[in-house]
Amino acid sequence: MGGSKKHVVTRTSTSLAIVETNPPHNKDLVPVEAPIVSSYNDRIRPLLDTVDRLRNLNVMREGIQLPTIVVVGDQSSGKSSVLESLAGISLPRGQGICTRVPLVMRLQRSSSPEPEIWLEYSDKIVHTDEEHITEAICAATDVIAGSGKGVSDAPLTLHVKKEGVPDLTMVDLPGITRVPVNGQPENIYEQISGMIMKYIEPQESIILNVLSATVDFTTCESIRMSRQVDKTGERTLAVVTKADMAPEGLLQKVTADDVSIGLGYVCVRNRIGEETYEEARLQEEFLFRTHPMLSLIDDDIVGIPVLAQKLMLIQATMISRCLPEIVRKINHKMETAVLELNKLPMVMASTGEALMALMDVIGSAKESLLRILVQGDFSEFPDDQNMHCTARLADMLSKFSDNLQAKPEDVSEFLMDEIKILDECKCVGLPNFIPRSAFLAILSQHVDSVHDKPVEFIKKIWDYIEVVLSSVIAKYSENFPQIQSSIKRAGRNLITKIKEQSVERVMEIVEMEKLTDYTCNPDYMTSWTQKTSEQQNFIHDVLDDFNEPEYFSLTGFGNVKISHLRNYHVHLLQQGFDMKMRITSYWTIVLRRIVDNLALYLQLSVKYLVNTHFQKEIVAEMVDPRAGGGVERMLEESPSVANKREKLKNSIKLLKESKDAVAAIVDQNSGYGDR
Repeated sequence: MGGSKKHVVTRTSTSLAIVETNPPHNKDLVPVEAPIVSSYNDRIRPLLDTVDRLRNLNVMREGIQLPTIVVVGDQSSGKSSVLESLAGISLPRGQGICTRVPLVMRLQRSSSPEPEIWLEYSDKIVHTDEEHITEAICAATDVIAGSGKGVSDAPLTLHVKKEGVPDLTMVDLPGITRVPVNGQPENIYEQISGMIMKYIEPQESIILNVLSATVDFTTCESIRMSRQVDKTGERTLAVVTKADMAPEGLLQKVTADDVSIGLGYVCVRNRIGEETYEEARLQEEFLFRTHPMLSLIDDDIVGIPVLAQKLMLIQATMISRCLPEIVRKINHKMETAVLELNKLPMVMASTGEALMALMDVIGSAKESLLRILVQGDFSEFPDDQNMHCTARLADMLSKFSDNLQAKPEDVSEFLMDEIKILDECKCVGLPNFIPRSAFLAILSQHVDSVHDKPVEFIKKIWDYIEVVLSSVIAKYSENFPQIQSSIKRAGRNLITKIKEQSVERVMEIVEMEKLTDYTCNPDYMTSWTQKTSEQQNFIHDVLDDFNEPEYFSLTGFGNVKISHLRNYHVHLLQQGFDMKMRITSYWTIVLRRIVDNLALYLQLSVKYLVNTHFQKEIVAEMVDPRAGGGVERMLEESPSVANKREKLKNSIKLLKESKDAVAAIVDQNSGYGDR
């Protein structure tokens, strides 16, 4: 096999070509155009141009991943040598970590004999040349990652436009090292492995795993990491370096594939010493053609030219496969950005426009309040139970009713309050008539004992409504932060005003109960009749001098003490008992009437708040210059909204340009990735 000819992929200034190559001493090279040339020019080049255009537009900052070749390998695996051979330029070398930041290498074939080389990082562009590229990369790395031994995940982009280079974009990552040396951070492994995982995890990434022929592939950390994200190896290509240093068993290593390299292997020879890149390729071709063991390896998987060809084809296939999804993501993100931009308030040029915008905000808030406070529709705030307002108001009213009608513990002696008041209200007249003044006096005492509860209840109700009002205003004025506080303040002022009116109204409702004793509710007579039916037995036990019982079991009151009543005249006892039963029956009516009146008044006042007061009074306060009106301030867009608007416009512009960039190629290449 040593004397057989081999096909080697080389570069001309305009296309890929395959030439038949003899040993280094034979200079007769006859170019033969490869079948891939027409396919490359028709299909691959437009795909690569499209993705390069997307990269230049920086579409990845919109969260859209592009097919990228990510170069990984253990430290000293020969990554730099492979990249140098592909790019035809020298990269930093030395002991320890040479690559300390992600180095994005954009190689582009050029017809110009003069190479163009420049670096991009931190919004800077630094032009350089082949002679000074190493110094330029080191200087840029120091700026990004510091002058020590630390690493950074901020990328450094190297552009190389040169004759003979393959059209590739690759990301070279720091070599994997486990033990920190020479001043490296203690967590250097964690930093580097985290950076690598970030780049190789996306399904659009093509993993170029650089392995040294001198090591056992199964022990390589880079293999372990790539298999974590690409278990089947369908997007992993391995390049085996230093083939000349460990030829024994290399054929078995790359054919057995114990580590699941789905895209296969390419074996290469590193450039040695001061060899030129042309000399290195001739020596590489000679090595794999003549070496007793290496010549047994199939021609299709040896040599830098073959690697370049494979990478371009793999990259083009991945691009074609990912293009429909990229288009879908671009469209989705652009639609989302346009919707978000449309939600922003328009930039207003006049007070009239500002007033219309204000009316729209207040009108929307009013409609929301109508739904949640009056109609009981909580679909706008499904997960916030505090905003399910009709239910919360009903809960608060129910608790108030229970609290108001709860019977206080009677610490006084039974009938003594009634007897004392009857004694003070007695007058000249027929016996057994209960003075109306006595009934009203006791009723007034009862009303005074609960006077504060309805007032506190209505205050609590309006405090709650104020919170709801503030939340709704905040939601519908979020696009106008410059006036949001003013609208909230106007809302608070409105609630304060209504709360004061409500307190006055509730106090009137309570005070009315002290003026007269009246009800048309038949429950009063029914209750009083039932309660007075025990009067005779009650009086009998009180006046029972023989047994002198101390307690009497009275329906609705339980065991009541009666021993203290034996000193009073029977007529006064009868009047006191009758008074007690009347006031008890009537007080139940009064308490229910207070609750009913408050419930009805609450419903009415909430309805008036939403339908009548809210829009009119808030607009009036917002346009009143004495209150520091907010309409004029709406003409000044807040910095946060202005920044958001600018970002969205830039994003839409970028995405539109990206969409245009792929529109021409997507239909032409649909299905190419499946070929």
